[in-house]
Amino acid sequence: MEKHRKAVAAVLMTAVVLGAAVFSLRSGNDTKAEKNLFAMDTVMTLTAIGPEAEAAVEAAAEEIQRLDDMLSTGNESSLVSRVNTEGRGTASEEMQELLQYSGQLYESTGGCFDITIYPVMQLWGFPTGEYHVPEEAELESARELLGMEEVRFEDEKKEIVLEKSGMAIDFGGIAKGYTSSRVIDIFREHGIKKGIISLGGNVQTLGTREDGKRWRIAVKDPEDTEQYIGIVEVSDEAVVTSGGYERYFEENGQSYHHIIDPRTGFPADSGLSSVTIVSSDGTLADGLSTALFIMGFQKAEEYWKAYSAQFEMILVREDGTLAVTEGIEDRFSSEREYTVIRLS
Repeated sequence: MEKHRKAVAAVLMTAVVLGAAVFSLRSGNDTKAEKNLFAMDTVMTLTAIGPEAEAAVEAAAEEIQRLDDMLSTGNESSLVSRVNTEGRGTASEEMQELLQYSGQLYESTGGCFDITIYPVMQLWGFPTGEYHVPEEAELESARELLGMEEVRFEDEKKEIVLEKSGMAIDFGGIAKGYTSSRVIDIFREHGIKKGIISLGGNVQTLGTREDGKRWRIAVKDPEDTEQYIGIVEVSDEAVVTSGGYERYFEENGQSYHHIIDPRTGFPADSGLSSVTIVSSDGTLADGLSTALFIMGFQKAEEYWKAYSAQFEMILVREDGTLAVTEGIEDRFSSEREYTVIRLS
């Protein structure tokens, strides 16, 4: 297991000092280029291997910044912020795609994935760091603003309309997954056939490692984030993990994490401590890692059985027990015992 950890740490190591420099190493006709940056409130590492590797990571970094400027709720001049302030606004092509994707996830997860959760997130103080446990009356008022049924897209004007005054949207639940998929597209446009990107808890891979073997991605232990519960091997797939350990605060001896259940307005109390999604679709993996965490083990299992062709998952319960779906059974290794969720 220690060898596994070291191998993954070498691949996903985050630079302590961030900057614009691209680090490259030439081998034959290929160049291995790596770039570290900070965007979307997280440290990112982009690694590409190919003849145009340096150009690929530079173009990818520019695209990340462009999407961050467009989608950040913390940027008052972003498209999303303007929609939230004015209750409507012209949507870019990317926002249209994200809105459509969000609507599909909202429907399929029974509302567990909901981009209109932002007013409730604001009440708790997670966007600003000014944490606060809301009063029941505050939550009631904020929850009246939730629901994607109240978000309309006017196709002729290409405009997003928020039907209720005070509504606000946040694509944070899928923005990094969407961005990682876009980076992979840019890599391919530059002829890159091998690469890996790490956007905080989101990892997406292209092809295989230089030695032809699959990328080995560590899944953090939610009880001790310096340790790992296991390793999953992937190629041309995203690996996205969500858990309450990522962001939380304590008040009066009680801990409150940032994954809010839209049905209650409170941090999800589902019996799960982390959910990892493996999928060729980075946007889907990002959205489902949050939604299935909110659902809990049984509902997550049912959801996977209905959509098993689209993703695999690793579930960690609060009692430390572990389960993986059968599609990655042969690609997952752990020192812990784990059960396998099967279709039949």
